[in-house]
Formats: sequence, structure tokens, C-alpha cells
Amino acid sequence: MEIVNVVKKHAPITGEQIAEMLNVSRATLRTDLSKLVILDYIDAKPKVGYFLGNRGAAEREQKLSLLKMKVGDLHSVPIIIRETTTIQEAVVSLFLENVGNLIVTDAEGHLAGIVSRKDLLKVTLGNPSASSMPVSLIMTRRANVTTVEPEDTVLDAARKIIAQQIDSLPVVVKSESDNPDAWKVVGRITKTNIIKMLLDMVSEE
Repeated sequence: MEIVNVVKKHAPITGEQIAEMLNVSRATLRTDLSKLVILDYIDAKPKVGYFLGNRGAAEREQKLSLLKMKVGDLHSVPIIIRETTTIQEAVVSLFLENVGNLIVTDAEGHLAGIVSRKDLLKVTLGNPSASSMPVSLIMTRRANVTTVEPEDTVLDAARKIIAQQIDSLPVVVKSESDNPDAWKVVGRITKTNIIKMLLDMVSEE
């Protein structure tokens, strides 16, 4: 798709100019240009040059809409428990909601941490007394939790999910509290949210 990218940036552009930019001969490009015209990725006008075809323009619009999409347009309802929730109650919530982790808040509803399946599994295996412990003892605390805000792009959220190798992120907004580290949880964005959005975009074609 290097040819399409060149045409996208420099249209209208001649075949000779495309060849020069890609450092190949005009003859080498001829077959590829013909295929792209037939597939409607690019179009050509005599004495004008090449420019984006209908399919190429549609893909560009799709890419632009993806780049502009905000987390606030996509996030789902957060699954929240309190710091005082017991590990047994957390396990029940995890399976009832069929999620990979639970968002933990304090008494004021501010983000306190995250507890994952792995956290719960590690503490309960071979330790029956752990079930009555509060999740605050095993959760990943706020300072180490990666979050996003509603105005962040979905692309930013996806990058964070991949970089952290996690399944979801809490979506937070600044609290009106005097505490600068106080954040209210308003949602969560997951790999599933993002994949479903991409599938919906593709199915619209």
C-alpha cells in the first residue's frame, strides 16, 4: 500500500513522480498501478495524474474517524467494588459479571485500585482463611493503575492496553474533591469494546 500512501499525500501525482519517490522504475510500477486502479484504490486522469479512488478515499475516512473517536464514545459500564469488599465477595462478583478484573473504590467513590483474577487466584489457592480478607490487601493500588479519561482517543487507550498487556482500563474523571489524586470512575474500556467497534466499522462497508 506504499503507492496508495504516496498518492494520498501528493495527489494529483504522475507515475514518474511515484516511481521516483519509491526509488523504483516506472516499468516496475506499471502492473501495481493498474491493479490499484482496477481495485478502485486509486484513479487516473490523462495529463493530470493519479489520485485516490473511491475505496482509497473510504479507507482514509474510516482511518480518520477511528483516530478521532474518543473513549467517552465507547466505554462500557464499570464493574466496581469497595475496598472493604471481602475476597470471597470479589470472586463472586468476578464470575457473575464475567470480567477479568474489578475496579476498587474508596468510601467516597474514588478510584483506589484494581483487583484481577490472577490476584484473587494467588491469594485463595491453599489459603482458605483468605476469603474473609478485604480486597484492599491484595489490589494493585491507584498509583500503579493505568487509566484513561473520556476525552482520550480510543487509539491512546488501545496503545496503553497493549503496552501494559492488560484487558481493560478504568475510565476516570477528576473529582471535585480537594485531593488532587482523587478520580471518579465513570466507565471502563476493554479489548472487547475496541474489537467490536472495529468489526462494526468493517461491516458498514
